[in-house]
Amino acid sequence: MKNPNEYINESQRSRAEKFFRELLQRFKINFEEVLSKNKEKKYSLPLNELKIALKRDYGDYAERKKEIIENGIKWFEKQTMKWKMYEKIPELKINGTEIKFPEGKKFRIGETELRFTKPLFHGIEFSKVGWVFATIIEYKGKKIIHTSDINGPIIEDYAEWIIKEKPDILILDGPPTYMLGYMLNKINLNRAIENAIKIIDESEAKLIIYDHHLPRERKFREHTMQVWKFAKKKRVNLMTASEYIGKKPVVEI
Repeated sequence: MKNPNEYINESQRSRAEKFFRELLQRFKINFEEVLSKNKEKKYSLPLNELKIALKRDYGDYAERKKEIIENGIKWFEKQTMKWKMYEKIPELKINGTEIKFPEGKKFRIGETELRFTKPLFHGIEFSKVGWVFATIIEYKGKKIIHTSDINGPIIEDYAEWIIKEKPDILILDGPPTYMLGYMLNKINLNRAIENAIKIIDESEAKLIIYDHHLPRERKFREHTMQVWKFAKKKRVNLMTASEYIGKKPVVEI
């Protein structure tokens, strides 16, 4: 499960505590007894890992983008102070059941290898809704990637990472078009569309499940039409999860 001690916001921490408390109750273990003092740790700025997104030309939006980044850095620094103050929830082994925090790690189970990315922004740079991680599963030369909640991806560096991984199957969460004009602006929607097209063009994925946030409003295809048209042109199987199992997305019924 996601590390509950760092690269989280207050909501993620609260849910993690609730989950652990209820889980440990099943094993008759007091939640407070497993906690320990969090070690002092220096956190590097996540922007240091974004080489492409920061070089993008935002045109008339450049000043606003600069302001968002500056505010994001301040917010991030406040979050790191909270992480240091949290009591540490440890990885656990209880009655043969292990709880692991997988960010940046890999595991091998028989012939299957599981790899997990480091924490990724949940959408745009310094998104206030926290961090997520993506999952890579490899088995006998085949690879599937589940991108989790990176909203498109909006961030160009994440698209480049997917392309370099060359998955056979990609479960790609699309942009939250139902929040267009609220938590998603046209600039970031266009970033997500451009990145999805680049992934289709260069990743060599044979099947892309384009889903999660995307099919939550009736006009999701209209808002991402360029992606669907490009996939058809490139003869790449691009579909929602419903379509993959032979059904129609509920919002289109």
